[in-house]
Amino acid sequence: MKLNWGTSIIIAFALFMAFILTFVFKVQSNSKYDNELVVEEYYKHDAKFGDEMLKIQNAADLTEEPTIENTVEGIEIHFPETLEPQKITGKVSLYRPSAKKMDFEKPLIMAKSTLLIPKSDFAGGLWDITLSWKYDEKDYIIKKTIYIQ
Repeated sequence: MKLNWGTSIIIAFALFMAFILTFVFKVQSNSKYDNELVVEEYYKHDAKFGDEMLKIQNAADLTEEPTIENTVEGIEIHFPETLEPQKITGKVSLYRPSAKKMDFEKPLIMAKSTLLIPKSDFAGGLWDITLSWKYDEKDYIIKKTIYIQ
């Protein structure tokens, strides 16, 4: 049987489509390729964006901002000495962009002006850290991205 160009192109196109569809079904059905959302309730999160920007501006208006450092022991958060540690309330949210299952939060329980989150709590890789706290009835947020080795 002799094939002409038109038939050969259609067969090649059908084989290519079959390959792509097989690949798509394989990726969608395999749990190794986790297709999760970055934020569960996307629209509710966006509705609060203005409030978050106000809290970020409050933090930027401080004369001395808290610092977030990656040290040998882990992540150290240093609040300015001008703030009384007992009046600071809030949380530290640690978000792993590549694996939602690794995300966690730590409450800010301050006895002194430094908080240490041990390196043993982290897997190596990229982490987004959001420090949200309240001091004297005013809310603040600082965000930072850190790479843990």
